[in-house]
Amino acid sequence: MSEEKLHDTVELPDEESAELYEHLRVVADKGQQLLRVDKFLILHLPDTSRNRIQAAARAGFIHVNGRPQKSNYRVKPLDVVTLLLDRPRYDSTIEPEDIPLNIVYEDDQLLVVDKPAGLVVHPGVGNFTGTLVNALAWHLRDNPDYDPNDPGVGLVHRIDKDTSGLLVVAKTPDAKTKLGVQFFNKTTRRRYNALVWGNVREDEGTIRGNIARNPKDRLQMAVFPEDSEIGKHAVTHYRVVERFGYVTLVECILETGRTHQIRAHMSHIGHPLFNDARYGGDVILRGLTSASYKAFVNHCFETCPRQALHARTLGFKHPATGEEMDFSSPLAEDFEALLKRWRTYRDGLKTNNNE
Repeated sequence: MSEEKLHDTVELPDEESAELYEHLRVVADKGQQLLRVDKFLILHLPDTSRNRIQAAARAGFIHVNGRPQKSNYRVKPLDVVTLLLDRPRYDSTIEPEDIPLNIVYEDDQLLVVDKPAGLVVHPGVGNFTGTLVNALAWHLRDNPDYDPNDPGVGLVHRIDKDTSGLLVVAKTPDAKTKLGVQFFNKTTRRRYNALVWGNVREDEGTIRGNIARNPKDRLQMAVFPEDSEIGKHAVTHYRVVERFGYVTLVECILETGRTHQIRAHMSHIGHPLFNDARYGGDVILRGLTSASYKAFVNHCFETCPRQALHARTLGFKHPATGEEMDFSSPLAEDFEALLKRWRTYRDGLKTNNNE
């Protein structure tokens, strides 16, 4: 009995007439040992989870030798494995787009950008155009040595779409390598300002805890014990800058740079960022029950309609000259306006209490 007969095939989705588009084709080597097709594809799609591959198999999107197969099909020598999806393959070529940039420093090796909130850093699902990378491609369109599609140049690190502040961009492969080493070795200097819910008890402190995807919500990051095998080591230092009673302005210093690190760490210690919808900060978590207070906070949400987080300072050693370079960015206008509202509210409470 042939290998294919040992496994049940899966049916195509109900809309059999719907066109499928090839996203991946792999021919197994002559020496291929029998291996489940989901495990086989993991080797060729390292950025995709096994769960997603198995879901694709259930949907009839994984074919072997022209026939849809379950994820437990065992790939044998010279099998042709294809991934077919119900949408065309996205052309990931980065095209220049004339998008304004606030460049605070630039030379032949690098540039430092002050990113506004709302600007996506890199193309991805739902944001294939209109990103910082597209803007950089336009700005450097006359530089023959800068190819926006070459991963050896460009962004050295990232910040979230709704976080404002400083980023460094490498123009040359050598600059990106040397700057990348500094980030890896934690010798860069990065300070963020964040407005968080609650009156942070200690004037300063350190949050330690591994960060990994939240198994209950893949769009969130969760914090796990340092000695856990789950997640990546992460350390955030913080100090209180200004207190408003029900919220606190803090400065966060990154020792590591993990996805959503400040947002996840501050939420973990009970102080989610103000208006951070992903971590529950977009509702009233501290304060009064009065209608006037509720109206005040809702006005604050409208004033700064995103998580209150700003990449305030950035320091590193110049990759070519070795000079220590430090940059500072003023708070974004919406963040500054938010703080002004809270100062007015706090000072009003003090006045009323004195009376």
